[in-house]
Amino acid sequence: MESLSLLELNELVKQTLDSHMEPSYWVVAEIGEMRVNQKGHCYLELIQTDNDKVVAKARATIWSYTYRNLSTWFQGITGQPLAEGIKILANVKVGFHELYGFSLNIRDIDATYTLGEKERLRQEVINRLTKEGVIDMNKSLTLPLVPQRIAVISSPTAAGYGDFMQHLESNPYGYHIEARLFEALMQGKEAPASIIQAMHRIHQQGGYDLVALIRGGGSQLDLECFDDYDLCNHLAQFPLPVITGIGHERDDTIADMVAHTKLKTPTAVAEFIIQGIAAFQVAINEEAMKIARTVREQLHRARLDIQLLHSSISHAARNTVRQHHHRLQHLVTNLRHLSRQQITRQQHLLQQLDEQHRHLDPNLILQRGYTFTMIDGQPLKKISPQSGAKLTTFTIDKIIESTVTSAGKK
Repeated sequence: MESLSLLELNELVKQTLDSHMEPSYWVVAEIGEMRVNQKGHCYLELIQTDNDKVVAKARATIWSYTYRNLSTWFQGITGQPLAEGIKILANVKVGFHELYGFSLNIRDIDATYTLGEKERLRQEVINRLTKEGVIDMNKSLTLPLVPQRIAVISSPTAAGYGDFMQHLESNPYGYHIEARLFEALMQGKEAPASIIQAMHRIHQQGGYDLVALIRGGGSQLDLECFDDYDLCNHLAQFPLPVITGIGHERDDTIADMVAHTKLKTPTAVAEFIIQGIAAFQVAINEEAMKIARTVREQLHRARLDIQLLHSSISHAARNTVRQHHHRLQHLVTNLRHLSRQQITRQQHLLQQLDEQHRHLDPNLILQRGYTFTMIDGQPLKKISPQSGAKLTTFTIDKIIESTVTSAGKK
């Protein structure tokens, strides 16, 4: 039986590939691994996945001269360097080496494909969140008027976190704002799950007014974790308002889209919170000024009313006193007149009584020749004399004693 050495077999494969393969092919693949050696050569492992399962794999190289040009151009177009996890459209030459085996040599990369692929994946996430009706749920929440307890999701070593805390604590108004850090990874494939775990801890602990998701700037690749569907779905449905400050001016992630309020930097988030409290304080001060102004106006009106009432009362009192004085004078005059009339009448009556009294004086009667007789010390008029009764008779100048011998009717 004829046999081949391994070298002969590999040479046969190489000859077959060289004679039957095109000079190059455009291949879609994901960078699974990547490293650059000291000489500037880039060694990659390209993979294809299906439902997160690797279904194809191949070694690839980009020689140093080509790599310098490609990497610079790729980053200039996409805003991010070539790195693991990126899906690329590469022009490759198929090669087979007797010693090193099958490999691909990358000659060119279509950066616009990576941009388009990334945008396609982003749009899929956006469409899914929109279809599920959750994309604007967090935006519908009401921001607290005075947020005083802030749950911060960030990395403790992130420069953005330090800027956020420093700005919050040194606010010019002297507000005391409690901010607690819930640590999480802020880049890489593990970041979405880590941030979601931090959100669960915030929800379990409770008592917070809002969530600040901050990390500062970074490359576009560093921010790709914030386009993750699971993370953005949790952010959209979180029961507290979420404020994001995870990038610079040119960065815009799906996490920013679903958050209640999107700000560019952690410092901007801190300033947003501070100004929110300051705006409430201004509103309170304005209301206090309105109340004070209203009270002053009411007091002024009340003083005018009191003065007017006092003036009216004084005028009325003076009129009343004057009227009563006139009435009193009239009453005094009438009383004097009536008193004089009454005195005159009484004097006249007394004179009449005196005249009558004089007319009834027994001496005057006796002077006219009349006598006055008493029986047993009582007027004779009141007692009927009996036989033998003693009578005393008075004349003008005599007292006559007599005894009744008989008494009868006329």
